[in-house]
Amino acid sequence: MTFSFDIHETDGAARRGTIHTPHGDIETPAFTPVGTAATVKTLTVGELKEINAPAVLSNTYHLYLRPGADLVEKHGGLGKFMGWDGPTITDSGGFQVFSLGFGLEHGVSKISNIFPDEDVPERRISKKKLMKVDDEGVSFVSHLDGSKHRFTAESSVQIQQQIGADIILAFDECTSPLHDERYTAQALERTHAWAQRSREAWTNRDAQALYGIVQGGAYRNLREQSAKFISDLDFPGYAIGGSLGRNKQDMYDILDWTTPLLNQAKPRHLLGIGEIADLFAGSARGMDTFDCVAPTRMARNGAVYIRPESGGTSENKFRLNVAAAKYKDDSDPIDPRCTCSTCNNHSRAYVRHLFNANEMTGMTLATIHNLHFILTLMADIRGAIEQQSLRQLATEWGVETVLP
Repeated sequence: MTFSFDIHETDGAARRGTIHTPHGDIETPAFTPVGTAATVKTLTVGELKEINAPAVLSNTYHLYLRPGADLVEKHGGLGKFMGWDGPTITDSGGFQVFSLGFGLEHGVSKISNIFPDEDVPERRISKKKLMKVDDEGVSFVSHLDGSKHRFTAESSVQIQQQIGADIILAFDECTSPLHDERYTAQALERTHAWAQRSREAWTNRDAQALYGIVQGGAYRNLREQSAKFISDLDFPGYAIGGSLGRNKQDMYDILDWTTPLLNQAKPRHLLGIGEIADLFAGSARGMDTFDCVAPTRMARNGAVYIRPESGGTSENKFRLNVAAAKYKDDSDPIDPRCTCSTCNNHSRAYVRHLFNANEMTGMTLATIHNLHFILTLMADIRGAIEQQSLRQLATEWGVETVLP
């Protein structure tokens, strides 16, 4: 089966659709759990299936370093290697151009905050870059053993074709939110040249769909230029990447500038974004898929989601810290309105005990809950789009101000 995309219903710019891939359909808008090293941390593939994960996104750079693309290919590709029979996605390694480069030098990262205006500058710690970029590609110093590696548009696509994901991404230079317009424009030229080279290197077209990536930082002229350029290359789909500005409003503006210029018949992925308000904001602006490590990373630290009916608000970011001492004797589930296996079978007191005892099961139960919670929310968003009631749903969640 080849790759295709159908749009079923719209609600303003929001779309309810289906992405068809060789390994199954993705009902959109959808959230894709991140399995960086061919695993969603603390979960088995069986648990991913139980929560109806629509797809898994893995990291090309990390899989290239270990276990190696040759070994993944030998074992039948990413899905067979990890025992997952659903759709798979790989990034290009372009994010590591940022995270191992100016992300280190500028002290900005996904782990802390990619929106500098929402962080405390004094907390930023500058470190030495582990990469060097030029017009031909990027030279990396491995964070594992200090060995040197070279990525180009051609090698990134080749590696992703070996890994065998259903959706792969063009190689790009992901810039820092602290880069000025001059550097961002230079990086954009490289990204556009690499997009053309990635498309030329993409030979496995019957089995894999290549997405082009729109860059340009928070500069409107650059974003619009990039959206037009990438759209004209006629990729099967598009991703919005790179620096999304200094705050959330910058990100919403970038989506408002960008999406109208992309081919409306192609799917769009918003890279690395997954907070609840942002899923509403992105869906309302025509994003079809999302990925983010936040739900799983937060879960491993005891931060779990709760619905508005259970006390979740924009102010507390719809979450509570189940590892806190005040839940020591709490017999309620994490969220009484949740139907995940964690909430159906365990109390806050039990989950809190597991974290207090440093038991891995606590992380697993919290991760199951968080991903189930987000995937249920995405199903609600899809239903609201079908009924042309997305704004009403956003109002029920108290996030209507993030909609356009």
